[in-house]
Amino acid sequence: MRVGHTLACRSSRSRTAGVTLLEVLIAITLLSLLSSAMVIAMRLGLNVFEKTNTRLMDNRRVAGAQRILEQELEGLVPVIAAKCGGTPLKFGFFQGEAQAMRLVSTFSLQQGWRGQPQLLELLVIPQEDDNGVRLVVNELLYTGPQWLSQLCVGISPDPLTGVSMLHFLPLRAGPDSFVLADKLAYCRFSYYTPSRSEKEPPVWRTDWPNMGWPLGIRVEMAPLTADPSTLQPITVTAPVHIVRTAELDYVDY
Repeated sequence: MRVGHTLACRSSRSRTAGVTLLEVLIAITLLSLLSSAMVIAMRLGLNVFEKTNTRLMDNRRVAGAQRILEQELEGLVPVIAAKCGGTPLKFGFFQGEAQAMRLVSTFSLQQGWRGQPQLLELLVIPQEDDNGVRLVVNELLYTGPQWLSQLCVGISPDPLTGVSMLHFLPLRAGPDSFVLADKLAYCRFSYYTPSRSEKEPPVWRTDWPNMGWPLGIRVEMAPLTADPSTLQPITVTAPVHIVRTAELDYVDY
C-alpha cells in the first residue's frame, strides 16, 4: 500500500512539472519589451553624445579660427615693395579694404610660427546658397619685394583727401582657400588709422588709404543665426606694433 502511494505521487508530479505555452509567451513578451527599452535607451544616449560632440567640435572650430585669425594679423611683417604699376615707389606693402586684405605674415596654417613668411589674402565671399557670407584666406609663399610689386597695378590720388592711393589686383577665392568662418550675417574689416594732426585722434576706417601699416586691424563678425548654446564668432582686434618707415633703408648690425 505504501509502495503504491509513492508511485502515485511520483506520477502526479511528473504530470504537473514543466512550463505551459502561456508562460512561454509571457516570458518572450517581457524579454522583447526589455530589449526594446534597452535599444531605445542606447539610441537616445548615442544621439545625445553625437549632438554634444558636434556642438563641442563647432565651439572648438570657432575658437580655433578666431585664434588663427588673431595670430595671422599679429604676425604682420613690414615688407617694402619697390614699385607699383611700373612706377618706382617704395611703400610698405599692405592692402586694406572693407572686405579684402593683403599682408605678409610670419604665421601660417600649415607651419604655424616656425615656417617661412606667407602672403595672406583675407576675403569675404557669399555662401554657396547666397545665405550669408564666409571668411576665407589664401596662403602664398612670400618670395620677395619684387613679387609683391607685381600685385600693385597703379597709384592715383584720393578725390576727397588728395592722398595717393595704391590699387591692387583683385582677390579671388580658389579651391585651396581655407574657410576661417562661415554662416555669417556679415564680416567686415576696419583699420586703426593714425591722426593727421596732433589735435585729431586716430580713427577706425573701413579702407586703408596710406602707404604703410595701420596701428591696428579689426575683423567684425556676426553669426547668421544666433544660438546662445554654442560659441559665436566675435570681433577680433589685433594691434600692429610697427615703427618702421618705408622711405628709410634699415641696416642690420
